[in-house]
Amino acid sequence: MTTMSTAAHAAPSRGGPLVRLRRGRAEDAPWVRPAFLGLLAVTTALYLWNLSASGYANSFYSAAVQAGGESWKAFFFGSLDAANAITVDKPPAALWPMALSVRLFGLGSWQILVPEVLMGVATVAVLYAAVRRRFGAGAGLIAGAVLALTPVAALMFRFNNPDALLALLMTVAVYCVLRALEQEKGAAKWLVWAGVAFGFAFLAKTLQAFLILPPLALVYGVCAPGAIGRRIGRLALAGLAMIVSAGWWVALVELWPAASRPYVGGSQNNSFLELTFGYNGLGRINGNETGSVGGGGRGGGQGGGWGETGIGRMFNDSIGGQISWLLPAALILLVAGLVITWRAPRTDPARSAFLVWGGSLLITLAVFSFMAGIFHEYYTVALAPYLAALVGMGAAVLWEERTRWLASAALAVTVAATAVWGWTLLGRTPDWLPWLRWTVLVAGSVAALGLLFAGRIDRRLGLAVAGLGLAAGLAGPFAYTLETLGSGHQGSIVTAGPAGGAMGGRGPGGGMRMFEGGAFPGGQGGQMPGGQGQGQGGQMPGGQGGQMPGGQGQAQGSQGGQGGQMPGGTPPQGMPQGMSRGEGGPGGGGMGGLLNGASVGTEAKAALLADADDYTWVAATVGAQNAASYQLATEKPVMAIGGFNGSDPSPTLAQFKQYVAEGKIHYFIGGSESGTGESATGTGEDGGRMGGGGPGGGPGGGNSEISTWVSETFEKVTIGGATFYDLTQEK
Repeated sequence: MTTMSTAAHAAPSRGGPLVRLRRGRAEDAPWVRPAFLGLLAVTTALYLWNLSASGYANSFYSAAVQAGGESWKAFFFGSLDAANAITVDKPPAALWPMALSVRLFGLGSWQILVPEVLMGVATVAVLYAAVRRRFGAGAGLIAGAVLALTPVAALMFRFNNPDALLALLMTVAVYCVLRALEQEKGAAKWLVWAGVAFGFAFLAKTLQAFLILPPLALVYGVCAPGAIGRRIGRLALAGLAMIVSAGWWVALVELWPAASRPYVGGSQNNSFLELTFGYNGLGRINGNETGSVGGGGRGGGQGGGWGETGIGRMFNDSIGGQISWLLPAALILLVAGLVITWRAPRTDPARSAFLVWGGSLLITLAVFSFMAGIFHEYYTVALAPYLAALVGMGAAVLWEERTRWLASAALAVTVAATAVWGWTLLGRTPDWLPWLRWTVLVAGSVAALGLLFAGRIDRRLGLAVAGLGLAAGLAGPFAYTLETLGSGHQGSIVTAGPAGGAMGGRGPGGGMRMFEGGAFPGGQGGQMPGGQGQGQGGQMPGGQGGQMPGGQGQAQGSQGGQGGQMPGGTPPQGMPQGMSRGEGGPGGGGMGGLLNGASVGTEAKAALLADADDYTWVAATVGAQNAASYQLATEKPVMAIGGFNGSDPSPTLAQFKQYVAEGKIHYFIGGSESGTGESATGTGEDGGRMGGGGPGGGPGGGNSEISTWVSETFEKVTIGGATFYDLTQEK
């Protein structure tokens, strides 16, 4: 098997840097480096195309980026506003590249999203380098192309969530571990770099960064060269590097006096450690997520608040089109690669590579399939590098062994399974490119039949058949990717592909998805946590008997899956502004500003900018998405009461009163002032509850109390259809 025996330490090419960049390794065929550079160029062009269509993408993170571009303190902590009221519900590493870009080039869509694109291109490059070292340039190019054309990757490498940086750092970590597995000399250095990558990945998305630690550590401990004591010692050194690279920031935050730093968003006790092990940690596994928007999915295949759990989750209607196009192929090729390398020596790098990439895929797949807490389709971008690597490696190994009947049969089965699954996925959107579905099936079937005889036909003909099989496998995800690139994506819940390919958000109003007839994840019964008022089909938070603030009408819950009507236009006390969407009202996006923010008109913007420098915060409002919308429109600090969900106990009523007494906040932004607003929270036949976002917050939270106090104490003004309370004018 010449592919697996390729020298891991090839001689570098001679010449200057430009010559080496153009030519690559001295032993490379002339086409290798141009093909690699072409892959990166095409990926860059695709990901940059139509980039500005997404605007500020997830305004929650864009507001924090804007704040970090204004204030170094906000930059360090990941604050939602430059006045440092509260942070995002993640550590800030993913914000730092975007904030630096904004600080250098000003606030704008491209300034925020181009760093994400560069992370995507870098991930493709690192993946190529990791695969080609042992399996050749062809395998590396296949892996890179599969990653670049995975729909969820094309989505998230053009979006400003933390997942882009996480995927890059996880790929870097795997690359470093593979380098450490190649030989004993220099292994410690590569493991330390892997530890650093894991540490900064933790600072991007906390404990998700550690999902693949067990298989990587196990494979190195068992398969690396050298004595067992030295292997364990190197792993311990890598662990120390990981703790230091993540722990310095955690220690500073925990030791910093709470009074002089922003509140830790997403926590109920102003503790980053609580956030890490609760809401962003074990809560994601068991569904017990205090302060979250719901969670609580039931395992064992039961329908939970975040969709069905179980082994088939990655293949279901919601997630399948995002990531699973080549997942069957990756699993088949993982088994084939391990079978072929089974009798190799303990330290065989090729088998170790299959174990590392395969272990990373399987453990992430298992966690995503069975986790009961918050789960969004775009999380699956974490699977994309592992899946792509296995496809490239497995295809190369089986092609090399194609003269053996079992190897050619495995190739044929892989292509056939991929074609059939692509045909199935495309059938879920029957009105979208209907011809493509049958083209994929026919081309894949022809290629599979030809690959059965790959070892017995002319090499050029065999390559043509293999190319046809690869094209059939990539046609579906490529089409989904092009559809993704052609559309803007905004909000907190976004999905790739055509409408109907997954229930998620695209465009300015995106972000809402349906589960079991409900408009948002949650249990049955139509409850909206934090409320006491009862409407006709669901509880409305904050009011007594469903009353709107000031007694302006009754809330009528859901009716047959349609959004309930909110006569009077003013949302219940403590409900995030925008929950009620009437004509001319500011509430835009799904879940009334919990998933998307408000649409800020020119009148509202002008009012906020008037005498803006006289205030620490030009306004305050419940929920981070609404606050973010006004902050991005004005580039002035807006306080997000209760953080992302409106459920964090920050600030308390006493703290808010003190801010107002000190003249630090100009306006409190309420809801729409139009006559009859349509709720964005309509629940279906089974109800569906909206968690967080509403009043009361967590223990000690004062969101509902703040809303009540404001409405009873201060003058109300209507600006551009939105209800503002002037906190400098008492009744």
